[in-house]
Amino acid sequence: MGPRTDHVEGDTALPAEVDLVVIGGGVIGCSAALWAAERGHRVALVEKGRIAGEQSSRNWGWVRRMGRDPAEYPLGIASLSIWDGLRDRIGAETGFRRTGVVYTAATDREMAWLDRIEGDAERFQLGARRLSRADLDARFPGHRLGVRAGILTEDDGRAEPTRAVPALAEGARRAGAAILTNCAVRGIETSAGRVTAVITELGRIGCEAAILAGGAWSRLFAGNLGIDLPQLRVRGSVLRTDPVEGGPPHAVGTGRFGLRPRLDGGYTIAKRGRSPVQVTPDAFRLFRQFLPGLARNSGELSLTLDRSAWDGMVTPRRWADDAETPFERCRVLDPEPQRGMLDRALRDVRQAFPVFERATVAERWGGIIDVTPDGVPIIDRAEALPGLVIATGFSGHGFGIGPAAGQLAAELAVGGETLVDPAPFRLDRFGAGHTRRAAA
Repeated sequence: MGPRTDHVEGDTALPAEVDLVVIGGGVIGCSAALWAAERGHRVALVEKGRIAGEQSSRNWGWVRRMGRDPAEYPLGIASLSIWDGLRDRIGAETGFRRTGVVYTAATDREMAWLDRIEGDAERFQLGARRLSRADLDARFPGHRLGVRAGILTEDDGRAEPTRAVPALAEGARRAGAAILTNCAVRGIETSAGRVTAVITELGRIGCEAAILAGGAWSRLFAGNLGIDLPQLRVRGSVLRTDPVEGGPPHAVGTGRFGLRPRLDGGYTIAKRGRSPVQVTPDAFRLFRQFLPGLARNSGELSLTLDRSAWDGMVTPRRWADDAETPFERCRVLDPEPQRGMLDRALRDVRQAFPVFERATVAERWGGIIDVTPDGVPIIDRAEALPGLVIATGFSGHGFGIGPAAGQLAAELAVGGETLVDPAPFRLDRFGAGHTRRAAA
């Protein structure tokens, strides 16, 4: 069932009418609900399963600005500021600490990547610092990383996904939002082509606007509305250790693994590179759009054939508002972790940092990441359906930028000035065909 999250008990009463319905109880949806409720909007957050049940609790927990696509840097910078004040704002522990992030390079390709992100850091004034081998030796005594150089942003950090996202939801509730769990949204009701309500399995909620923040489920939900979202699923695997004394103080990313220190003294560890893209019917439908990205990142992506191929063939793509939906048949995506990959990651960590040689594995889990063809999220008003905002496709980058991304989605939904320029996240960058509603 994935990592254990702080439990959020859903409200028992379905509101008849609100200003904004947020579909999806992950970090984006909870952040959007919090921001809108704090500003006096009537908000209902509706989650088919449990808060943070899927990728929002299963990610690495990094909160970083460095090493992103240039389009994401403004969101990363804004989010870091939000994370800084979030614990006091919502009155709960999020696990956020500015403990720094280090990337290392061992190959020519990785060195070129360090050069690029060093340039990005200078452009966005992040205060990144290049680390020589001597610097790495001083920062990580006794390491056996076998790398040529590194780069550090000391102001970047990490948080605890299993605590932070439920805390966001509870903060939204204290601000006045209704939190509904185990309640799937089946469809959207319109009048004169505009959103007027969402239809849930428990009944109708009238609204003026809705945000679709459904993670890996967003393409399926949008497809039932006639909107073609270019999004595929990537399977991830993560483990956490019991407490380790004397481990690295920073989150560390090498060409072989990623790790971060946890609030409990343990570490979150995962394998970097060769992320498995699930072979599903959508993979064939979207093959041409994703092909350039697959070719460009051939060393980092692979194809995997698992039960998702069968699930994709038998899952209905259309349903009526009064019919059971795929979201009710599968409340939580809970793939098996890829144990061989995690074993290799832990072996690589032990080789690099001998202090982990006696580390014990406390837990392993799998997760499903929603990706777009260019690896940049979609945060945009749905041109085909006024009143609907889509926030999805975070491509494994969503947790750290979640507070700002959720705020941006809420700003687009209720109107007014936006935190950052939303233009880089427009849906129409993938072509006009994705913005139009298909004929019924």
